[in-house]
Amino acid sequence: MRSKKKIIGNGIFLALVFAFTIYGVFHGEDLESMADAIREADIKWLISGAALVLFFIWGESVILWYMLKSFGIRLKRRICFLFSSAGFFFSCITPSASGGQPAQVYFMKKEKISIPVATVILMVVTITYKLVLVAIGLGIVCFGHGFLHRYLEGILPVFYLGLGLNVFCVTFMTVLVFHPMLTEFILQKGLVVLERLRFVRHKKERGRKLSESMEVYRGTALYLRKHIHVLLWVMLITFVQRLALFMVTWTVYRAFGMQGTSMGDVVLLQAVISVSVDMLPLPGGMGISEALFMDIFAPVFGTVLLPAMVLSRGMGYYGELLISAFFTVAAQLYYTFRRER
Repeated sequence: MRSKKKIIGNGIFLALVFAFTIYGVFHGEDLESMADAIREADIKWLISGAALVLFFIWGESVILWYMLKSFGIRLKRRICFLFSSAGFFFSCITPSASGGQPAQVYFMKKEKISIPVATVILMVVTITYKLVLVAIGLGIVCFGHGFLHRYLEGILPVFYLGLGLNVFCVTFMTVLVFHPMLTEFILQKGLVVLERLRFVRHKKERGRKLSESMEVYRGTALYLRKHIHVLLWVMLITFVQRLALFMVTWTVYRAFGMQGTSMGDVVLLQAVISVSVDMLPLPGGMGISEALFMDIFAPVFGTVLLPAMVLSRGMGYYGELLISAFFTVAAQLYYTFRRER
């Protein structure tokens, strides 16, 4: 019952945020002119942008396949693609992307992957995912003063807030992955608190299962510490994966036949938006992402700013949402039919 209420609550929250976003973006705008500009965009570049979104989702499936293989768990790549699709879909529709990992664990359990192993793998994926943002953000702060003052004067507080939250999140999750004793202590204390608050009943069996799970968790964390090359490969793949998504905005820029701004600047500006909104409690950074785009890309897109924002967000977020939704449904149907067989 509580789970159903949470799903309904998240759905209502998502619908409200979406409605306010649509109103805020399009209120008072010339929608006919916007539609004309979008129709004139070069379809070849837009197809390239859509392909980059698909590559972005596929990139995480490669990471999952590689990490599972390093643990001796061999799955087909298409199954890992279903895992990544489910993760992105629920990340897109839940605040702070909080629903992505639980959904992936849910599907991984169907392949008999233990929860502790799945949890550590997904935490490593999340750490590297955010670490790329942190590296880009810190690189801009340390070496891009001209870039900061040219494009980001109006949004610096939001940028620094997002960067700080990502640094904190990466640091905290890294401690959890590589210090299992501390993780077990936090979980045990958390369980005691939940029992005292009567959210869960006291059961010795629950504590025993937690201890057994932590044994697997410790072994997994130890393995990762001894196989740093695995983490380095994951980091490299993640960087390429994230770069692909940031380049969607560049394909929109070229679709309008524009010149004058380098590909590097366009990609970095899109990365700044991701750094700024990644940790905010909004589904997919909805609302704030559109506002930031309209602010920092104004000197880049000029008169086609609104159509460019619609296409960039349409592919980079809503396109990702639709693609991942399709394959999440496919995953559910696949496991339903397999169980019936």
